[in-house]
Amino acid sequence: MLKQRTLRRLARTVGIGLHSGTKVELILRPAAADTGVVFRRIDLDPPVEIRLTPEAVVDTRMATTIGRGDVRIATIEHLMSALAGLGVDNCYIDVDAPEIPIMDGSASSFVFLMQAAGIEEQNAPKRFLRVLKKVEIQDGDKWARLEPHFGYRLRFSIDFRHPAIDSTEQIVEVDFAHDSYIQQVSRARTFGFVNEVEALRAAGLALGGTFENAIVMDEYRVLNTDGLRAGDEFAKHKVLDAIGDLSALGRPLMASYVAHKSGHAINNRLLRALMADATAYDIVTFTDDRQAPAAFQARLAAA
Repeated sequence: MLKQRTLRRLARTVGIGLHSGTKVELILRPAAADTGVVFRRIDLDPPVEIRLTPEAVVDTRMATTIGRGDVRIATIEHLMSALAGLGVDNCYIDVDAPEIPIMDGSASSFVFLMQAAGIEEQNAPKRFLRVLKKVEIQDGDKWARLEPHFGYRLRFSIDFRHPAIDSTEQIVEVDFAHDSYIQQVSRARTFGFVNEVEALRAAGLALGGTFENAIVMDEYRVLNTDGLRAGDEFAKHKVLDAIGDLSALGRPLMASYVAHKSGHAINNRLLRALMADATAYDIVTFTDDRQAPAAFQARLAAA
């Protein structure tokens, strides 16, 4: 049986919020089977819990933000990508600020944190959300769709028309039947442009952005002295974000995701459209591991 997973023990780290620029303490705690992913603002009295669902996403400008009433937690996508990439189903996420720390701008720090804490199986079947028919969202020349697939595969194409980005891979595909989340996705960093920084900061965004937590470009080139980590890092980061955004379903996804110039807003609209059509999906478990998609057998074994 493919089983649900949680952390073996709690994990703690401190970092800076990308948009708020404030110091943030993050604590990941084990959770019982069928808990799902639950965020907690522990700086509030009493603490406020926000259970991750597509409907909990309240803002998608520059990051994925969840909320409950007036309480917000922003920039959750990299952490959620890491949880999904390692197959963690159940976790409490305690944070003492309205934003998850950005760390190095990728998911690799969160992967390391969870691996150090350890991951253990739970005596409950892992419940997959299986897409049964195509669901698509389009906004001008941007679009994303989910299609039936016996596994988990993502294909993303970008078009920024920027010299530094145009010289890299514009289309990437990750199929977890044979690709490793840790090795091929988790280290891809977020990126931004110098000429946008002033406007972003005037809007109260990107206050914590530095060369240590993002790829930064001027009109022509990458300004980071260490350059890129891979020739497809820009497009791979969009895949990393999509994995995090799609994990708001609260269950591992069995589907093919294909997108062009999509972002957090379209990804969330796609999930809401999927969940609004009861004929577009079902929930499945695998009592025999050998009947499960190779994508999940390989990924869970590697994690």
